[in-house]
Amino acid sequence: MKGRKTASLSCVKKKQETGGILYGFLGVLGFSLTLPATRFSVDYFGPTMIGLGRAVVAAVLAGIVLFARKEKLPTYTQIKGLVLVAIGVIIGFPLLSAWAMGRLPAVHGAVVLALLPLATAGAAVLRAGERPSRGFWLASIAGCLSVLGYAVYSGLGSLHTEDFALLGAVVAAAFGYAEGGKLSRVLGGWQVIAWALVVAAPFLVIPVIVTFPMKALTAPPQVWGSFAYLSIGSQFLAFIAWYNGLAVGGVARVSQLQYLQPFLTIVWSAILLGERITITTVGTALIIVISVVLGRKASVASTSPQGSSASPQEKDIPPHPTSS
Repeated sequence: MKGRKTASLSCVKKKQETGGILYGFLGVLGFSLTLPATRFSVDYFGPTMIGLGRAVVAAVLAGIVLFARKEKLPTYTQIKGLVLVAIGVIIGFPLLSAWAMGRLPAVHGAVVLALLPLATAGAAVLRAGERPSRGFWLASIAGCLSVLGYAVYSGLGSLHTEDFALLGAVVAAAFGYAEGGKLSRVLGGWQVIAWALVVAAPFLVIPVIVTFPMKALTAPPQVWGSFAYLSIGSQFLAFIAWYNGLAVGGVARVSQLQYLQPFLTIVWSAILLGERITITTVGTALIIVISVVLGRKASVASTSPQGSSASPQEKDIPPHPTSS
């Protein structure tokens, strides 16, 4: 009887992990179109409208869904976490990446943002109080040097301001992902991004109205289609899939799917924007992917952060899975 129960639990766990991987892949697939869609529409809408306006549209949709489902309001502690998610993935990443994509090819951005998986792991380490091994940091340094080397090479020998903006976008998204992955265990996968959008919306409406470009009114349907995708697909639906994947399949396992994102973005950029894929771009992307894979495989010991506090709900949450 005990063996049958163990086998049943193992089967359920495997199904959950499979479901998490599927949700995670759908999220990554949705994210991979973000830079090409941004590059396609930023000339008409401008970085502020692309970066923040899409969040306002997504917040309206999220509010309707939350109201229709009569979701319970988050606690004060959870709201603090949602603010961090909003700063990272609703304000920081969209605004910085939109500004950079107004000046750089999407392929370039895809390579720089390939650091996101390792940055997410690093942010999760800080949030969980883990102690990375030397191998972890060596892999991280190798990935950073590869990115900076590519940026200098493709920037004709200099590191441009846009590259720092992209690196800032990586850091913002990493902390937003890490905090969202933690909250998804308490609130549920899709509720995290929905509540984060609602929390952020009141602070975004006025900047969006003030900076709305009149040029957008004359934008062709394809450009409006790109903005609609960024608002509904990238900012809302892809995050629902992604945070569901983190909640169901585990942060460590599902986050590795981010390694596919730069390659998918490069392919989309070539198909939709006609951008040229160079051997240097592909080679750099491969080096970065190898670096982040090695970094995630390196051992990470767990420690209890001193002075940390958690809500009663959060104290019952198991720690983030770690690689060994």
